[in-house]
Amino acid sequence: MPERAASSNAYLLVPIILIAVLVGTAVIRGPALVSPSGLGSAIIVAAPLILATYALMVLAVAGRGTVDLAVGPLLAFINVVVVKLSTAGLLTSPIATFIVAIGLGMAYQLLFALIVIWVRVQPIIVALSGFLALTGINLVILPRPGGVAPEFMSGWGLGTTIFSPILLILVLATLGWYVFTTTSFYQNLKMMGYDERAAWTSGIQTEIVRIGAHLIAGIYVGLGAICYTALISSGDPTQGQNMTLTAVTALVLGGVALSGGRGGVTGALLGAVSLWLIGYVLSTFNFGAIQAFMTQMIYGLVLVVSLLLTLLVPVIARRVSFVSPGAAFLVLGLVVVGIMMQVATADIYAAVPPAAVEAPLAARYFLIEPVRIATEGGGISRVQALSLLGALAALAFVVAARLIDAEAGARRMGLFLYVFIAVLTLGLFLAVAIQPDAQIFGGSR
Repeated sequence: MPERAASSNAYLLVPIILIAVLVGTAVIRGPALVSPSGLGSAIIVAAPLILATYALMVLAVAGRGTVDLAVGPLLAFINVVVVKLSTAGLLTSPIATFIVAIGLGMAYQLLFALIVIWVRVQPIIVALSGFLALTGINLVILPRPGGVAPEFMSGWGLGTTIFSPILLILVLATLGWYVFTTTSFYQNLKMMGYDERAAWTSGIQTEIVRIGAHLIAGIYVGLGAICYTALISSGDPTQGQNMTLTAVTALVLGGVALSGGRGGVTGALLGAVSLWLIGYVLSTFNFGAIQAFMTQMIYGLVLVVSLLLTLLVPVIARRVSFVSPGAAFLVLGLVVVGIMMQVATADIYAAVPPAAVEAPLAARYFLIEPVRIATEGGGISRVQALSLLGALAALAFVVAARLIDAEAGARRMGLFLYVFIAVLTLGLFLAVAIQPDAQIFGGSR
């Protein structure tokens, strides 16, 4: 089992490298991303896609090639129903809204599971039928975009701050999956995905496990519909098709096996964020009338290249077995955070003197000495101090964790790595949210 887990984790190398390249490019091309409003807007826009990818990931792990093509129309169906009820004044309570959204998602997925189990129809046939049926039903309920979202969502989609109810939904949905992976039900789900016949002969009730997987997927679709409703503050029955195609691409990009048995929320998250970043980077270029065509073409090219790289992962992993996805994430993460901090704090420095421009590249970018000085009083800003202390703490943590890992004889750092990633992400959000105009060393501006 440890070897199998290590082999599965190796597939995260491709999305980790891709997302590092995309984040660095996005920050350089669009510096506005590194701000409270920039990150807040990014979270709100990407949230529906992330949660839709989570829903597909759960079903893919269950095996039988279960890719619910109706996930996009289902999300749009929940959106138009919630908006229709809200416009009619029948849905105003947050609790009632969540119950309706999640209940509709779970009801559809339960029907999906029962048809697959009892009628014994191939999942892809049921998914395609649901895609076509829901697409038509959505237009019947709401012929054109319109309506009003529940009043309590009015401030959710503004994107003026990082910490919002949408971020809370994403965090709880992600943590919920990690808690789920500690249960025996999850182990049965993965075993069923690897080989359903072997799981059945070993005593696992595969029908119950499959129904449970579909119900969990329904919860994620319901949460995604809530985030989508908060994003557009109205109803839109036409966006389901695009959501499905993008979510399937993100699923494959995240290293999730469509054949079943391999996948997790980490890969799904990385794949979904990568797809959003591709769109963000392309939006910084002006392709004119072919903008949409270029976006779709780049999506396809990235997917093909990622699939080709994924085929090479087992070969590469055997030759560089000492490089784990976690270590690659830490190293690339520190590099990307450094780029983001450079962009976020660039406005607190005076213009670079001509002599500094002619200096070596390392000197101009603070690798040797800080040739750019603050506009008044000198010193370093709060953001710079926080990033410096964070980098030192990260290095100390990695060294300590490696020593503990070596002494214990374990093959992985386990919980240490996930805690560090969570702290690093939270520290980045806090650093960007802090206004960089206050100097904490050597005076103030």
